[in-house]
Order: sequence, then C-alpha cells, then structure tokens
Amino acid sequence: MTVRILNQAEVTALLPMRECIEVMDKVLRTLSSGGAIQPLRSGIVLPEGRGVLGAMPGAVLAPLSFGLKAIVVFPGNDASPYDSHQGLVVLFDPEHGFPIAIMDASSVTAIRTAAVSAVATRALARHDADDLAILGSGVQARTHLEAMAAVRPLARVRAWSPNRTRLEAFIDWARKRLGIAVEGPPGPREAVTGAAIVCTCTSSRTPVVQGGWLADGAHVNVVGSSVPSAREVDTATIVRSRLVVDRVESALNEAGDFLIAKAEGAVSDGHILGDLGDVLLGRLEGRTGPKDLTIFKSLGLAVEDLAAADHVLRAAEAQGIGLVTDLGGLRD
Repeated sequence: MTVRILNQAEVTALLPMRECIEVMDKVLRTLSSGGAIQPLRSGIVLPEGRGVLGAMPGAVLAPLSFGLKAIVVFPGNDASPYDSHQGLVVLFDPEHGFPIAIMDASSVTAIRTAAVSAVATRALARHDADDLAILGSGVQARTHLEAMAAVRPLARVRAWSPNRTRLEAFIDWARKRLGIAVEGPPGPREAVTGAAIVCTCTSSRTPVVQGGWLADGAHVNVVGSSVPSAREVDTATIVRSRLVVDRVESALNEAGDFLIAKAEGAVSDGHILGDLGDVLLGRLEGRTGPKDLTIFKSLGLAVEDLAAADHVLRAAEAQGIGLVTDLGGLRD
C-alpha cells in the first residue's frame, strides 16, 4: 500500500488555473445531478479564538473518489509569512480504504476557490464584462485575478486593500507575473464603482461593499466569509441581487452575507435562486437581463477540493511527481 505525498509547489504546478476551472465546472454539475455526497463541514474554534479547525469530507460517486480536507484557518497569519489556510487533502483507495494521496491544502484551496468563481463568472456575468474590481490583496486576490482573466478579457482592473503595503505588492505581482496593470484607488467605493465584475476576497467580518455602490448589470463573487457571523456585502447588496450559491444547504447554515440580511427581515430563504450547478445544467436562470445584479456566494465545498486533488493525483502519477511511501493499516 503506497501513498503519494505532494507539497505546495507540486500541487500548484499540477493544477493550472484553466484546467481547474473545467474540473470545477464538471464537479458542480455532478453535485447538482446527484452524483456526489456533500455533508456540511464541521469544526471547532481553537482557544482564545485564534483560529478554526475544520473537517470537510465528501465523495464523488462515479467513478468513486472520496476523502476529506482537514483545514485550519488562522486569520492572524496575515501578519506572517504563512497563508491563513493551512491543512491537508487526503484521498482514499475506493476498494480497500487505505490513503492513496496526501497533499497540501493551501494550494488546492487557493486555486479551486478562484476557479469556482471563474465558473460562476462565466455563467452569470455579462458577456461584455471587462472591468474588474478586487477587494483584498492576499492569496485569493492573486488567484482570482488569474481566474477572472481566464474567462473574461479585462480592459481595466482595480484593487483595494486596507493594507497599502500589501496592495502595492499585489499590484507589482500582477504586473510582473500576469502582465496586467492594476489600479489602486483609495477606497472600496472607488474600486467597485462602475465595475462589471467584483470579487470580494477579504477577511473582513463587516461589509466592505454597499449595495448603492454597485452598477446595474454587475456580477459579484462573494468569497471571503464562510461563517454565519461575518459578511463582506451589506443587506442592500443581497436585496438587490439575483443570488446563486455553491450549495443551498451550506448557504442556509454558513453564509453570513445572506443569513444576516435574513435575520434583519430583509430576505427569506426563497431569495436564494439555487445552486450554481443548476445554472450550469440549464435548470436555473441566473442572469435574466443586462441590468441584473448577480451574486455568487462561495462557501467552498469538499467535493471541489476532492475533484481538484484527484486531478492533481492523476497528473502526479503520470509524471512521476511526489514522494511515494508506504502507509496504511495491514492486519498483521
């Protein structure tokens, strides 16, 4: 019994953004078609509120692929060299259950989250959307810029972050790595005004976007918050929107952007149109016209991680990449 171990650099090399976008499109369709098992995540808050440990199991059924992501979120890492998301994705053998792959979760999370936003943007944004605003300057800001450039031609990009030093580093990275010029306006309102695509990739627990700032016809990927008590967009934004989510059950339990607006009495559960996978399958109409404000609320799903990890494992096996060692429980 052997297991293949893949580090952050190896996962990143084996999971190109454009490939991951197609993998996410496929797995979201599979989930909405009933071909996957996706329970709600569970977790614990660590002492002194320093972070959260989460467990995200799931399975894709045909062919069977199953496993889990064990993820730790440490918001305090923003002031350190480390990503705020640390952990492992583990895949198991479908016949006997022993582990067959262990890989870095930070890179999987960074790439697949942005890839799912790209799938949503491709499905919900106007075809002529070419003005992008990104709120945030960390890992997800970088992967989202790459992902948005993969699905829409970008004529203008603006970014805002409360940390000006990190924002300048992001702007420099975008110019050198992607050849994209990014403007750095002084505030979030200036960043999103007139934008056709907005990605909120912050760690803020209170709104950084107000509904009155957003242009008619804009599409917004709301990414940063995944707990009921935090949100990046205000109630007015949710009320204005045609709201699509990665999974309705998850949103009704975890999406603070929606749940806080609901608690205020501004919307009901019926305000959520449905899952992104249903839009992809043609069962649900996301955008009905050029003036619709569409929102995709991303929470992140285990099946997304597992589909990405399975793609990485297959590429690693084909190219002989990673550390292969013995691991697993024999009876004797």
